Amino acid sequence: MNQNQLKQIHGHTLRNGIDFTKFLITKLLEIPNIPYAHKVLDLIPQPTVFHYNKLIQAFSKHGPCDKCFVLYTQMRLNGCSPNQHSFTSLFAASATLNLPPNQAQFLHTHLVKSGYESDLYASTALVDMYAKLGCLPFARQVFDKMEIRDVPTWNSMIAGYARNGDMEGALKLFDEMPTKNVVSWTTMISGYSQNGNYRSCLKLFLEMEKSNFVIPNEVTVASALPACANLGALEVGERIERYARAHGYLKNLFVCNALLEMYFKCGNVDKAMEIFEEIGERRNLCSWNTMLMGLAVHGKGYEALVLFHQMIGVMSPDDVTFVGAILACTHGGGGGGMVEKGWELFKSMEEKFSIIPKLEHYGCMVDLLGRAGELTEAYNLIKSMPMKPDSVVWGSLLGACSFYKNVEMGEIAAGHLYKLEPWNPGNYVILSNIYANTGRWDGVAKLRKMMKGSEIIKAAGYSFIQQGNEVYKFIVDDRSHPRCDEIYLILNQVSSKMKKQDEDATIFECFG
Repeated sequence: MNQNQLKQIHGHTLRNGIDFTKFLITKLLEIPNIPYAHKVLDLIPQPTVFHYNKLIQAFSKHGPCDKCFVLYTQMRLNGCSPNQHSFTSLFAASATLNLPPNQAQFLHTHLVKSGYESDLYASTALVDMYAKLGCLPFARQVFDKMEIRDVPTWNSMIAGYARNGDMEGALKLFDEMPTKNVVSWTTMISGYSQNGNYRSCLKLFLEMEKSNFVIPNEVTVASALPACANLGALEVGERIERYARAHGYLKNLFVCNALLEMYFKCGNVDKAMEIFEEIGERRNLCSWNTMLMGLAVHGKGYEALVLFHQMIGVMSPDDVTFVGAILACTHGGGGGGMVEKGWELFKSMEEKFSIIPKLEHYGCMVDLLGRAGELTEAYNLIKSMPMKPDSVVWGSLLGACSFYKNVEMGEIAAGHLYKLEPWNPGNYVILSNIYANTGRWDGVAKLRKMMKGSEIIKAAGYSFIQQGNEVYKFIVDDRSHPRCDEIYLILNQVSSKMKKQDEDATIFECFG
Protein backbone atom coordinates (compact mmCIF):
# COMPACT_ATOMS: atom_id res chain seq x y z
CA MET A 1 0.00 0.00 0.00
CA ASN A 2 1.48 3.35 -1.06
CA GLN A 3 1.36 6.78 0.55
CA ASN A 4 -1.44 8.17 -1.68
CA GLN A 5 -3.71 5.24 -0.87
CA LEU A 6 -3.10 5.76 2.86
CA LYS A 7 -3.93 9.46 2.51
CA GLN A 8 -7.19 8.53 0.79
CA ILE A 9 -8.03 6.12 3.61
CA HIS A 10 -7.19 8.81 6.14
CA GLY A 11 -9.50 11.30 4.40
CA HIS A 12 -12.27 8.71 4.28
CA THR A 13 -11.96 7.99 8.02
CA LEU A 14 -12.07 11.69 8.87
CA ARG A 15 -15.20 12.26 6.76
CA ASN A 16 -17.00 9.24 8.14
CA GLY A 17 -15.80 9.29 11.73
CA ILE A 18 -14.20 5.84 11.51
CA ASP A 19 -11.26 5.04 13.80
CA PHE A 20 -8.55 3.62 11.53
CA THR A 21 -5.68 5.34 13.31
CA LYS A 22 -3.99 2.15 14.52
CA PHE A 23 -3.96 0.75 10.99
CA LEU A 24 -2.85 4.07 9.46
CA ILE A 25 0.04 4.65 11.86
CA THR A 26 1.26 1.06 11.44
CA LYS A 27 1.17 1.29 7.63
CA LEU A 28 2.70 4.79 7.50
CA LEU A 29 5.63 3.62 9.62
CA GLU A 30 6.17 0.66 7.29
CA ILE A 31 6.77 3.04 4.33
CA PRO A 32 8.20 4.85 6.44
CA ASN A 33 6.59 8.30 6.56
CA ILE A 34 7.22 9.17 10.21
CA PRO A 35 6.24 12.91 10.03
CA TYR A 36 2.82 12.02 8.57
CA ALA A 37 2.32 9.28 11.16
CA HIS A 38 3.18 11.84 13.85
CA LYS A 39 0.51 14.22 12.47
CA VAL A 40 -2.05 11.40 12.59
CA LEU A 41 -1.13 10.78 16.22
CA ASP A 42 -1.61 14.48 17.08
CA LEU A 43 -5.17 14.31 15.68
CA ILE A 44 -6.18 11.47 18.02
CA PRO A 45 -8.13 12.79 21.04
CA GLN A 46 -6.88 10.06 23.39
CA PRO A 47 -3.88 8.16 21.97
CA THR A 48 -3.19 4.76 23.49
CA VAL A 49 0.14 3.31 24.61
CA PHE A 50 0.19 1.40 21.31
CA HIS A 51 0.11 4.64 19.28
CA TYR A 52 2.87 6.27 21.34
CA ASN A 53 5.06 3.16 21.31
CA LYS A 54 4.87 2.87 17.53
CA LEU A 55 6.09 6.45 17.08
CA ILE A 56 8.73 6.23 19.83
CA GLN A 57 10.07 3.03 18.26
CA ALA A 58 10.16 4.65 14.80
CA PHE A 59 12.05 7.76 16.01
CA SER A 60 14.41 5.55 18.02
CA LYS A 61 15.26 3.56 14.89
CA HIS A 62 15.26 6.27 12.20
CA GLY A 63 15.77 9.47 14.20
CA PRO A 64 15.75 12.15 15.31
CA CYS A 65 16.01 10.33 18.64
CA ASP A 66 15.20 13.36 20.77
CA LYS A 67 11.60 13.13 19.47
CA CYS A 68 11.28 9.94 21.54
CA PHE A 69 11.52 11.93 24.76
CA VAL A 70 9.11 14.61 23.53
CA LEU A 71 6.57 11.85 22.88
CA TYR A 72 7.33 10.20 26.22
CA THR A 73 6.70 13.48 28.07
CA GLN A 74 3.50 14.07 26.06
CA MET A 75 2.42 10.51 26.82
CA ARG A 76 2.79 10.94 30.57
CA LEU A 77 1.10 14.37 30.56
CA ASN A 78 -1.89 12.81 28.79
CA GLY A 79 -2.18 10.22 31.55
CA CYS A 80 -1.09 7.33 29.34
CA SER A 81 1.15 4.91 31.26
CA PRO A 82 4.25 3.59 29.45
CA ASN A 83 4.89 -0.14 29.27
CA GLN A 84 7.99 -2.29 28.82
CA HIS A 85 8.03 -1.64 25.05
CA SER A 86 8.12 2.13 25.67
CA PHE A 87 11.24 1.80 27.82
CA THR A 88 12.96 -0.61 25.43
CA SER A 89 12.79 2.02 22.64
CA LEU A 90 13.69 4.88 25.00
CA PHE A 91 16.82 3.07 26.22
CA ALA A 92 17.91 2.49 22.60
CA ALA A 93 17.37 6.19 21.82
CA SER A 94 19.34 7.19 24.94
CA ALA A 95 22.36 5.19 23.79
CA THR A 96 22.23 6.82 20.35
CA LEU A 97 21.97 10.32 21.84
CA ASN A 98 24.81 9.57 24.30
CA LEU A 99 22.74 10.87 27.21
CA PRO A 100 24.53 11.99 30.41
CA PRO A 101 24.58 9.20 33.06
CA ASN A 102 22.21 11.09 35.39
CA GLN A 103 19.52 11.29 32.68
CA ALA A 104 19.99 7.60 31.89
CA GLN A 105 19.51 6.80 35.60
CA PHE A 106 16.38 8.98 35.61
CA LEU A 107 14.86 6.75 32.91
CA HIS A 108 15.98 3.67 34.84
CA THR A 109 14.07 4.98 37.88
CA HIS A 110 10.95 5.39 35.77
CA LEU A 111 11.25 1.76 34.62
CA VAL A 112 11.43 0.57 38.24
CA LYS A 113 8.50 2.74 39.33
CA SER A 114 6.43 1.49 36.41
CA GLY A 115 6.96 -2.10 37.58
CA TYR A 116 8.78 -3.42 34.50
CA GLU A 117 12.22 -3.95 36.03
CA SER A 118 11.90 -7.73 35.74
CA ASP A 119 10.97 -7.66 32.04
CA LEU A 120 13.68 -9.46 30.06
CA TYR A 121 13.60 -7.22 26.96
CA ALA A 122 13.45 -3.92 28.88
CA SER A 123 16.25 -5.02 31.23
CA THR A 124 18.41 -6.15 28.31
CA ALA A 125 17.87 -2.77 26.62
CA LEU A 126 18.82 -1.11 29.92
CA VAL A 127 22.07 -3.11 30.14
CA ASP A 128 22.79 -2.21 26.52
CA MET A 129 22.13 1.50 27.15
CA TYR A 130 24.43 1.69 30.17
CA ALA A 131 27.13 -0.32 28.35
CA LYS A 132 27.02 1.95 25.28
CA LEU A 133 27.16 5.05 27.49
CA GLY A 134 30.30 3.68 29.16
CA CYS A 135 28.55 3.22 32.53
CA LEU A 136 29.81 -0.35 33.02
CA PRO A 137 29.25 -0.53 36.80
CA PHE A 138 25.55 0.36 36.31
CA ALA A 139 25.26 -2.09 33.39
CA ARG A 140 26.83 -4.88 35.45
CA GLN A 141 24.59 -4.10 38.43
CA VAL A 142 21.47 -4.51 36.27
CA PHE A 143 22.95 -7.61 34.61
CA ASP A 144 23.74 -9.29 37.94
CA LYS A 145 20.24 -8.60 39.31
CA MET A 146 18.49 -10.21 36.33
CA GLU A 147 17.04 -13.60 37.24
CA ILE A 148 16.62 -14.57 33.58
CA ARG A 149 19.15 -13.63 30.90
CA ASP A 150 19.03 -14.56 27.24
CA VAL A 151 21.88 -14.54 24.72
CA PRO A 152 21.33 -10.87 23.69
CA THR A 153 21.66 -9.86 27.38
CA TRP A 154 25.07 -11.55 27.64
CA ASN A 155 26.11 -10.11 24.26
CA SER A 156 25.23 -6.56 25.36
CA MET A 157 27.32 -6.87 28.50
CA ILE A 158 30.27 -8.42 26.64
CA ALA A 159 30.08 -5.66 23.99
CA GLY A 160 30.16 -3.08 26.79
CA TYR A 161 33.38 -4.51 28.23
CA ALA A 162 34.94 -4.76 24.75
CA ARG A 163 33.92 -1.21 23.82
CA ASN A 164 35.58 0.09 26.98
CA GLY A 165 38.79 -1.85 26.32
CA ASP A 166 38.32 -4.43 29.09
CA MET A 167 38.83 -7.59 27.05
CA GLU A 168 39.65 -9.64 30.17
CA GLY A 169 36.20 -8.84 31.57
CA ALA A 170 34.64 -9.59 28.20
CA LEU A 171 36.43 -12.95 27.92
CA LYS A 172 35.40 -13.97 31.45
CA LEU A 173 31.74 -13.39 30.59
CA PHE A 174 32.15 -15.05 27.19
CA ASP A 175 33.54 -18.19 28.84
CA GLU A 176 30.67 -18.20 31.37
CA MET A 177 27.93 -17.92 28.74
CA PRO A 178 25.67 -20.99 28.76
CA THR A 179 24.90 -20.57 25.05
CA LYS A 180 26.78 -18.58 22.41
CA ASN A 181 25.61 -17.43 19.00
CA VAL A 182 27.41 -15.82 16.05
CA VAL A 183 26.97 -12.36 17.63
CA SER A 184 28.74 -13.55 20.80
CA TRP A 185 31.78 -14.79 18.87
CA THR A 186 31.79 -11.77 16.56
CA THR A 187 31.59 -9.34 19.50
CA MET A 188 34.73 -10.88 21.02
CA ILE A 189 36.60 -11.09 17.70
CA SER A 190 35.67 -7.50 16.85
CA GLY A 191 36.59 -6.36 20.38
CA TYR A 192 40.07 -7.87 20.17
CA SER A 193 40.56 -6.34 16.71
CA GLN A 194 39.40 -2.85 17.73
CA ASN A 195 41.59 -2.93 20.84
CA GLY A 196 44.67 -3.90 18.82
CA ASN A 197 44.99 -7.42 20.25
CA TYR A 198 45.24 -9.00 16.80
CA ARG A 199 46.82 -12.24 17.95
CA SER A 200 43.88 -13.05 20.28
CA CYS A 201 41.45 -11.89 17.58
CA LEU A 202 42.82 -14.34 15.03
CA LYS A 203 43.17 -17.14 17.57
CA LEU A 204 39.51 -16.81 18.55
CA PHE A 205 38.42 -16.66 14.91
CA LEU A 206 40.29 -19.91 14.21
CA GLU A 207 38.62 -21.49 17.28
CA MET A 208 35.24 -20.40 15.97
CA GLU A 209 36.08 -21.87 12.58
CA LYS A 210 37.02 -25.21 14.18
CA SER A 211 33.90 -25.41 16.38
CA ASN A 212 31.51 -26.01 13.43
CA PHE A 213 28.61 -25.00 15.70
CA VAL A 214 28.52 -21.34 14.66
CA ILE A 215 29.17 -20.07 11.13
CA PRO A 216 31.07 -16.75 10.79
CA ASN A 217 28.98 -14.02 9.16
CA GLU A 218 29.95 -10.90 7.20
CA VAL A 219 30.72 -8.90 10.35
CA THR A 220 32.90 -11.71 11.74
CA VAL A 221 34.88 -11.85 8.51
CA ALA A 222 35.27 -8.04 8.33
CA SER A 223 36.49 -8.07 11.96
CA ALA A 224 39.02 -10.91 11.51
CA LEU A 225 40.65 -9.58 8.33
CA PRO A 226 42.34 -6.59 10.07
CA ALA A 227 44.05 -9.09 12.39
CA CYS A 228 45.43 -10.94 9.35
CA ALA A 229 46.54 -7.58 7.94
CA ASN A 230 48.38 -6.49 11.07
CA LEU A 231 49.97 -9.89 11.76
CA GLY A 232 50.91 -10.53 8.15
CA ALA A 233 48.90 -13.78 8.26
CA LEU A 234 48.42 -13.94 4.50
CA GLU A 235 47.50 -17.64 4.34
CA VAL A 236 44.66 -17.23 6.85
CA GLY A 237 43.55 -14.07 5.03
CA GLU A 238 43.43 -15.92 1.72
CA ARG A 239 41.41 -18.70 3.32
CA ILE A 240 38.98 -16.15 4.74
CA GLU A 241 38.61 -14.65 1.26
CA ARG A 242 37.73 -18.07 -0.18
CA TYR A 243 35.20 -18.58 2.61
CA ALA A 244 33.71 -15.10 2.02
CA ARG A 245 33.39 -15.74 -1.72
CA ALA A 246 31.72 -19.11 -1.15
CA HIS A 247 29.10 -17.48 1.11
CA GLY A 248 28.52 -14.40 -1.08
CA TYR A 249 30.01 -12.00 1.48
CA LEU A 250 31.94 -10.02 -1.13
CA LYS A 251 28.65 -8.25 -1.84
CA ASN A 252 29.33 -6.52 1.47
CA LEU A 253 31.54 -3.47 0.98
CA PHE A 254 32.97 -3.67 4.51
CA VAL A 255 34.31 -7.16 3.70
CA CYS A 256 35.76 -5.96 0.39
CA ASN A 257 37.48 -2.97 2.00
CA ALA A 258 38.90 -5.19 4.76
CA LEU A 259 40.25 -7.58 2.10
CA LEU A 260 41.79 -4.65 0.25
CA GLU A 261 43.63 -3.51 3.37
CA MET A 262 44.68 -7.06 4.27
CA TYR A 263 46.33 -7.70 0.90
CA PHE A 264 48.16 -4.37 0.98
CA LYS A 265 49.46 -4.86 4.51
CA CYS A 266 50.56 -8.40 3.63
CA GLY A 267 52.45 -7.02 0.61
CA ASN A 268 50.31 -8.51 -2.17
CA VAL A 269 49.72 -5.33 -4.18
CA ASP A 270 48.53 -7.14 -7.33
CA LYS A 271 45.80 -8.99 -5.43
CA ALA A 272 44.71 -5.77 -3.74
CA MET A 273 44.36 -4.13 -7.15
CA GLU A 274 42.25 -7.08 -8.34
CA ILE A 275 39.89 -6.65 -5.37
CA PHE A 276 39.70 -2.88 -6.02
CA GLU A 277 38.74 -3.51 -9.66
CA GLU A 278 36.20 -6.11 -8.56
CA ILE A 279 34.50 -3.62 -6.23
CA GLY A 280 33.96 -1.39 -9.27
CA GLU A 281 31.23 1.24 -8.98
CA ARG A 282 30.45 0.20 -5.41
CA ARG A 283 33.67 1.86 -4.21
CA ASN A 284 33.19 4.28 -1.34
CA LEU A 285 35.61 6.77 0.19
CA CYS A 286 37.17 4.03 2.33
CA SER A 287 37.87 1.90 -0.79
CA TRP A 288 39.64 4.77 -2.58
CA ASN A 289 41.59 5.84 0.52
CA THR A 290 42.75 2.29 1.26
CA MET A 291 43.92 1.85 -2.34
CA LEU A 292 45.64 5.24 -2.37
CA MET A 293 47.43 4.61 0.94
CA GLY A 294 48.40 1.08 -0.08
CA LEU A 295 50.00 2.18 -3.35
CA ALA A 296 51.79 5.02 -1.57
CA VAL A 297 53.42 2.92 1.16
CA HIS A 298 54.53 0.32 -1.41
CA GLY A 299 56.52 2.94 -3.32
CA LYS A 300 54.02 3.28 -6.17
CA GLY A 301 53.75 7.04 -5.75
CA TYR A 302 53.05 7.84 -9.39
CA GLU A 303 50.23 5.27 -9.59
CA ALA A 304 48.80 6.59 -6.30
CA LEU A 305 48.70 10.17 -7.61
CA VAL A 306 47.01 9.03 -10.82
CA LEU A 307 44.43 7.27 -8.66
CA PHE A 308 44.00 10.45 -6.55
CA HIS A 309 43.08 12.47 -9.64
CA GLN A 310 40.66 9.75 -10.77
CA MET A 311 39.06 9.78 -7.34
CA ILE A 312 38.44 13.53 -7.11
CA GLY A 313 36.61 13.22 -10.43
CA VAL A 314 33.97 10.96 -8.87
CA MET A 315 33.80 11.95 -5.18
CA SER A 316 34.99 14.51 -2.66
CA PRO A 317 38.22 13.64 -0.82
CA ASP A 318 38.57 13.87 2.95
CA ASP A 319 41.52 14.46 5.26
CA VAL A 320 42.58 10.77 5.04
CA THR A 321 42.76 11.07 1.24
CA PHE A 322 45.33 13.84 1.52
CA VAL A 323 47.44 11.86 3.98
CA GLY A 324 47.66 9.16 1.29
CA ALA A 325 48.32 11.65 -1.52
CA ILE A 326 51.15 13.46 0.31
CA LEU A 327 52.53 10.08 1.40
CA ALA A 328 52.57 9.12 -2.30
CA CYS A 329 54.91 12.06 -2.93
CA THR A 330 57.13 10.93 -0.04
CA HIS A 331 57.50 7.37 -1.34
CA GLY A 332 57.24 8.10 -5.05
CA GLY A 333 60.77 9.17 -5.81
CA GLY A 334 61.30 11.96 -8.30
CA GLY A 335 63.16 14.32 -5.93
CA GLY A 336 62.24 18.00 -6.11
CA GLY A 337 59.31 17.35 -8.42
CA MET A 338 57.57 15.30 -5.77
CA VAL A 339 58.30 17.92 -3.10
CA GLU A 340 56.68 20.52 -5.33
CA LYS A 341 53.69 18.23 -5.87
CA GLY A 342 53.44 17.66 -2.12
CA TRP A 343 53.32 21.42 -1.46
CA GLU A 344 50.67 21.77 -4.17
CA LEU A 345 48.48 19.09 -2.53
CA PHE A 346 49.03 20.51 0.96
CA LYS A 347 48.00 24.02 -0.10
CA SER A 348 45.02 22.78 -2.13
CA MET A 349 43.44 21.16 0.92
CA GLU A 350 42.08 24.40 2.32
CA GLU A 351 42.05 26.44 -0.90
CA LYS A 352 40.14 23.99 -3.12
CA PHE A 353 38.49 21.47 -0.77
CA SER A 354 37.92 23.46 2.46
CA ILE A 355 39.81 20.82 4.46
CA ILE A 356 41.93 22.30 7.24
CA PRO A 357 45.29 20.47 7.46
CA LYS A 358 45.68 18.38 10.61
CA LEU A 359 48.70 17.19 12.53
CA GLU A 360 49.00 14.13 10.25
CA HIS A 361 49.30 16.32 7.13
CA TYR A 362 52.02 18.46 8.67
CA GLY A 363 53.78 15.25 9.70
CA CYS A 364 53.65 13.93 6.13
CA MET A 365 55.04 17.21 4.77
CA VAL A 366 57.88 17.23 7.32
CA ASP A 367 58.69 13.65 6.30
CA LEU A 368 58.58 14.56 2.60
CA LEU A 369 60.86 17.58 3.05
CA GLY A 370 63.20 15.68 5.36
CA ARG A 371 63.65 12.76 2.96
CA ALA A 372 64.41 15.23 0.17
CA GLY A 373 67.16 16.78 2.32
CA GLU A 374 65.30 20.07 2.83
CA LEU A 375 65.86 20.00 6.59
CA THR A 376 65.66 23.74 7.17
CA GLU A 377 62.33 23.95 5.32
CA ALA A 378 61.07 20.99 7.36
CA TYR A 379 62.11 22.68 10.63
CA ASN A 380 60.52 25.99 9.57
CA LEU A 381 57.27 24.18 8.78
CA ILE A 382 57.28 22.60 12.24
CA LYS A 383 57.72 26.03 13.83
CA SER A 384 54.81 27.42 11.78
CA MET A 385 52.38 24.66 12.74
CA PRO A 386 49.12 25.92 14.34
CA MET A 387 49.15 22.94 16.72
CA LYS A 388 51.80 21.43 18.98
CA PRO A 389 54.06 19.00 17.05
CA ASP A 390 53.90 15.41 18.31
CA SER A 391 56.54 12.70 18.51
CA VAL A 392 55.81 11.55 14.94
CA VAL A 393 56.61 14.99 13.52
CA TRP A 394 59.85 15.39 15.50
CA GLY A 395 60.68 11.72 14.83
CA SER A 396 60.44 12.34 11.06
CA LEU A 397 62.87 15.23 11.34
CA LEU A 398 65.25 13.22 13.53
CA GLY A 399 65.20 10.35 11.02
CA ALA A 400 66.04 12.76 8.19
CA CYS A 401 68.87 14.27 10.27
CA SER A 402 70.25 10.75 10.74
CA PHE A 403 70.24 10.11 7.00
CA TYR A 404 71.86 13.46 6.15
CA LYS A 405 74.16 13.47 9.25
CA ASN A 406 72.91 16.84 10.51
CA VAL A 407 74.01 17.00 14.15
CA GLU A 408 72.70 20.46 15.04
CA MET A 409 69.13 19.88 13.89
CA GLY A 410 69.21 16.29 15.14
CA GLU A 411 69.93 17.60 18.65
CA ILE A 412 66.94 19.98 18.41
CA ALA A 413 64.58 17.20 17.28
CA ALA A 414 65.89 14.75 19.88
CA GLY A 415 65.52 17.36 22.64
CA HIS A 416 61.81 17.68 21.91
CA LEU A 417 61.43 13.90 21.69
CA TYR A 418 63.05 13.40 25.11
CA LYS A 419 60.30 15.58 26.60
CA LEU A 420 57.44 13.97 24.63
CA GLU A 421 58.47 10.34 25.13
CA PRO A 422 61.32 10.08 27.69
CA TRP A 423 60.80 6.31 27.87
CA ASN A 424 61.61 5.70 24.18
CA PRO A 425 65.19 4.39 23.73
CA GLY A 426 64.94 4.69 19.94
CA ASN A 427 65.39 8.46 20.01
CA TYR A 428 68.63 8.12 22.00
CA VAL A 429 69.87 5.42 19.62
CA ILE A 430 69.21 7.52 16.49
CA LEU A 431 71.00 10.59 17.87
CA SER A 432 73.84 8.33 19.04
CA ASN A 433 74.15 7.02 15.47
CA ILE A 434 74.29 10.60 14.14
CA TYR A 435 77.12 11.35 16.57
CA ALA A 436 78.94 8.13 15.61
CA ASN A 437 78.59 8.78 11.85
CA THR A 438 80.11 12.25 12.27
CA GLY A 439 82.90 11.13 14.62
CA ARG A 440 81.38 12.76 17.70
CA TRP A 441 82.29 9.97 20.14
CA ASP A 442 81.95 12.30 23.12
CA GLY A 443 78.27 12.67 22.19
CA VAL A 444 77.87 8.87 21.97
CA ALA A 445 79.37 8.43 25.45
CA LYS A 446 77.19 11.22 26.87
CA LEU A 447 74.01 9.59 25.52
CA ARG A 448 74.97 6.17 26.87
CA LYS A 449 75.51 7.74 30.29
CA MET A 450 72.11 9.48 30.06
CA MET A 451 70.36 6.23 29.14
CA LYS A 452 72.05 4.37 31.97
CA GLY A 453 71.23 7.11 34.47
CA SER A 454 67.57 7.19 33.42
CA GLU A 455 67.43 3.35 33.31
CA ILE A 456 66.31 3.40 29.69
CA ILE A 457 66.78 -0.02 28.11
CA LYS A 458 66.33 -0.76 24.43
CA ALA A 459 63.39 -3.14 24.10
CA ALA A 460 63.90 -6.36 22.19
CA GLY A 461 62.30 -6.43 18.77
CA TYR A 462 59.89 -9.23 17.97
CA SER A 463 58.34 -10.88 14.96
CA PHE A 464 55.29 -13.00 14.17
CA ILE A 465 55.25 -16.21 12.18
CA GLN A 466 52.24 -18.20 11.05
CA GLN A 467 52.39 -21.98 11.20
CA GLY A 468 49.19 -23.82 10.31
CA ASN A 469 46.33 -22.25 12.24
CA GLU A 470 48.56 -20.65 14.87
CA VAL A 471 50.39 -17.30 14.91
CA TYR A 472 53.55 -17.28 17.09
CA LYS A 473 55.40 -14.26 18.50
CA PHE A 474 59.18 -14.56 19.02
CA ILE A 475 62.28 -12.48 19.79
CA VAL A 476 66.00 -13.05 19.17
CA ASP A 477 67.27 -16.22 20.91
CA ASP A 478 63.72 -16.94 22.07
CA ARG A 479 63.40 -20.28 23.87
CA SER A 480 59.79 -19.95 25.07
CA HIS A 481 58.33 -22.37 22.50
CA PRO A 482 57.83 -25.90 23.89
CA ARG A 483 59.62 -27.38 20.85
CA CYS A 484 62.46 -24.83 20.77
CA ASP A 485 65.18 -27.52 20.86
CA GLU A 486 63.86 -29.06 17.64
CA ILE A 487 63.48 -25.61 16.05
CA TYR A 488 67.09 -24.64 16.82
CA LEU A 489 68.36 -28.01 15.61
CA ILE A 490 66.71 -27.44 12.21
CA LEU A 491 67.92 -23.81 12.10
CA ASN A 492 71.50 -24.95 12.75
CA GLN A 493 71.21 -27.55 9.99
CA VAL A 494 69.89 -24.93 7.54
CA SER A 495 72.63 -22.50 8.60
CA SER A 496 75.33 -25.16 8.06
CA LYS A 497 74.01 -25.97 4.58
CA MET A 498 73.96 -22.27 3.65
CA LYS A 499 77.55 -21.81 4.85
CA LYS A 500 78.68 -24.87 2.87
CA GLN A 501 76.97 -23.56 -0.29
CA ASP A 502 78.72 -20.19 0.19
CA GLU A 503 82.08 -21.97 0.59
CA ASP A 504 81.46 -24.12 -2.52
CA ALA A 505 80.49 -21.00 -4.50
CA THR A 506 83.71 -19.24 -3.40
CA ILE A 507 85.87 -22.24 -4.41
CA PHE A 508 84.12 -22.38 -7.80
CA GLU A 509 84.81 -18.67 -8.40
CA CYS A 510 88.49 -19.14 -7.53
CA PHE A 511 89.17 -22.32 -9.54
CA GLY A 512 86.22 -22.61 -11.92
